[in-house]
Amino acid sequence: MTRSNRRGFLNAGVAAIVTAPVAFGVTRVPIAAGRRFTMDLRCGSLGVDADLQQAITLAAKYGFESVAPEAEFLQKLTDAESAELVHRLKELKLVWGAGSMPVNFRKDEASFQSSLRQLPAQAAALQRAGVTRIGTWISPSSADLTYVANFRMHANRLRECVRILNDHGLRFGMEYVGPKTLWASSRHSFIHTLAETKELIAEINEPHVGVILDSWHWYTAHETVETLKTLTNANIIACDLNDAPAGIPVDEQIDQRRELPCATGVIDLKAFLSALVEIQYDGPIRAEPFNSALNQLENEPAVAATSEAMKTAFVLVE
Repeated sequence: MTRSNRRGFLNAGVAAIVTAPVAFGVTRVPIAAGRRFTMDLRCGSLGVDADLQQAITLAAKYGFESVAPEAEFLQKLTDAESAELVHRLKELKLVWGAGSMPVNFRKDEASFQSSLRQLPAQAAALQRAGVTRIGTWISPSSADLTYVANFRMHANRLRECVRILNDHGLRFGMEYVGPKTLWASSRHSFIHTLAETKELIAEINEPHVGVILDSWHWYTAHETVETLKTLTNANIIACDLNDAPAGIPVDEQIDQRRELPCATGVIDLKAFLSALVEIQYDGPIRAEPFNSALNQLENEPAVAATSEAMKTAFVLVE
């Protein structure tokens, strides 16, 4: 598809990605008395190719309230450049969301140790910029490790990571992955519910460790509002907000085929967000739809469509 033809496709098709027509506005959702969480932009989750400076510009332009930091980008900055970036963030009335933990803890021991040695410098760069949240996801199955062996490996390796992160003022979150199509896809299933994630947190037994929630994983794990209410604000590091395709039984949902918030109404996002308001969660909420139609868009239409979807969801609890 040529660039000009692609633009024509985008103009005709972007409104179909969200339930309401997309208006490329720059307004932010009014923060009601009960809402403390921020509408967060994490470009990589949208298929948007943008560096951190570009992401900040897009976040400000399309009404986001926070933006995901990138350790690799921040590590390359001098002290003066980092301070200048933070100043720009504040001028645009934005705050940091949550970064991604860069350590390769899922593979062999040599790979883990090699990447772990780089973590102190990466964590220091995040701390210098004022970032306080970082997280990762937990694979829900393994071809080789039994549940217990996998549990021990995760606890031991992530404990080492957390000790470094704690030294740099970083709270650490873990995201469980809920779809049955994933946790039943390999020989050994692993953590795929909030309750199991809490057990791993207890085994790590270090301060400032919590969960990354995702409405998609909450839904596919057959969890409820009462499940969410077992958490406090201190337990939640970050949150993803997604909807699910219609007409597919919950246990047949495919993880890489999600929808933007409020696109279908399959997931009860009002109940999900209302629970977070009640908990007084004060961190970032970002979209992570893994949506092929969204990924086909160029940067600005993709961010604009995501902004409108997020605003539609947030209004449910305003």
